[in-house]
Amino acid sequence: MRTVGVAVAAFVLAAEQRTSSAFSFAPPAGGTHVKSSHNVGDRAAFLPMNARSRRTSSATRLSALAVDEESNSLTVKPIKSLDGTVTLPGSKSLSNRCLLLAALSDGETRVENLLESDDIRYMLEALDKLEVPVERDADDVTAVTVTGQAGPIDAPSDGEDETVELFLGNAGTAMRPLTAALCMGRGKFVLDGVPRMRERPIADLIDGLRQLGADATCVEETGCPPVTIDAKGLKGGKASISGKMSSQFLSSLLMAAPVADGDITISIKDELISAPYVALTIGLMKKFGVNVQIEGDMDGTPSFHIPASEKYVSPKSILVEGDASSASYFIAGAAITGGTVTVRGCGSESVQGDVAFADVMEQMGAKVTWNAESITVTRDPDAKLKGVDVDCGKIPDAAMTLAVAALFADGPTTIRNVYSWRLKETERMKAIVAECTKLGATVEEYRDYCVIHPPENNKINDNVLIETYDDHRMAMTFSLAACGGVNVIIHDPGCTAKTFPTYFDMLDGIATYD
Repeated sequence: MRTVGVAVAAFVLAAEQRTSSAFSFAPPAGGTHVKSSHNVGDRAAFLPMNARSRRTSSATRLSALAVDEESNSLTVKPIKSLDGTVTLPGSKSLSNRCLLLAALSDGETRVENLLESDDIRYMLEALDKLEVPVERDADDVTAVTVTGQAGPIDAPSDGEDETVELFLGNAGTAMRPLTAALCMGRGKFVLDGVPRMRERPIADLIDGLRQLGADATCVEETGCPPVTIDAKGLKGGKASISGKMSSQFLSSLLMAAPVADGDITISIKDELISAPYVALTIGLMKKFGVNVQIEGDMDGTPSFHIPASEKYVSPKSILVEGDASSASYFIAGAAITGGTVTVRGCGSESVQGDVAFADVMEQMGAKVTWNAESITVTRDPDAKLKGVDVDCGKIPDAAMTLAVAALFADGPTTIRNVYSWRLKETERMKAIVAECTKLGATVEEYRDYCVIHPPENNKINDNVLIETYDDHRMAMTFSLAACGGVNVIIHDPGCTAKTFPTYFDMLDGIATYD
């Protein structure tokens, strides 16, 4: 066990050049085994969304031979072991935060190792529409140079009386921060997304912005987008908001605060979930020259003060750390199979709270070795994984991976403090209960936790069709059920484009099949 520096740890980690591999999967029952040599990474990754279909984009094109087009499904063959080294793609949360802070800063910022995914494309397209200069690197599709506005982002000058409409898909890391940032400038805006985005709460953020004097509204009946903004700049002030639904509301206000015209104080009135993500935000703001004053305990009801004198200044260049949530799949795969996997791009010096997922695997019986920029996981095949009872309030995304690891444990696993699952890309609590049940588990569902009883003798049901609910993490998490020596059929595998379009390629690259 070790302590991860999530509050003020150094942000920039060395990044290795990412690789993609050929992908080998069995088609649905009755098909013939084939191997594709299609390389999923190419330069179309940052093309505007209207330039190509999401399901056939270069970032999600797994291969016509690997995906059954008629059923839009992919069958993962039985996995015997996972062994090797995986270099992680850039963090989604850090990628979009870096882009926004670069846009608000004074000077040009080169952002490297950006995640190639839908969520990042939505942010880039929004900056394009807002006429924030973003130069794509012709030689590196994960790098851009952003010319900052040295203050708030105003509506384009040629449309002062027009409403700027921004479509942000299902990207919460774009919707919430942009909502706050655009209130600090001038102009009329409407921010909207896919139907699921219209079910994801934003009212607590709108409430905080209105306390500061913003003219911003969401749908009153639901408390969800679309968001309408008539921005005239903000003079500062105080806001007290709830932190028990999502830490993104607080992070969004914090990131926007330095471009207001006065001091801003934000306090949490109840509890703050996912505090490591707020620490990540504050640490990144410091990289851009802004120091946030914190009073109180982050695990209690803290308050945050940003003086008007704090302004963003470009760090010139910044490297996005590897995605710790994505690391969880490979870490769990090694723990389940007894293979040895090293994930590179995040480690003991990571600013991301989700690296603590490795500690959970260690509690279950895995052996974990920490380095500053990597984590290595294995397990003695003679030592069976054991069920655990864990508060996952600080690692809700990685906690999904624990649900599948629980299928292979001796005894039940209790995953606590994950009410936020119900507010994510899909209603994740119900989705996890449904799919774990299909695989043979017995699951007890409660408001903010669940108890997973593994199948008898850990025997996973074969050829189960996993519904992914257009949720990237459902697809990646449940692919690990194949580690039980069974075929697992993933419906809509292209939904991984949201955060990790090359996931199945990377999984295949370290898998040994039965």
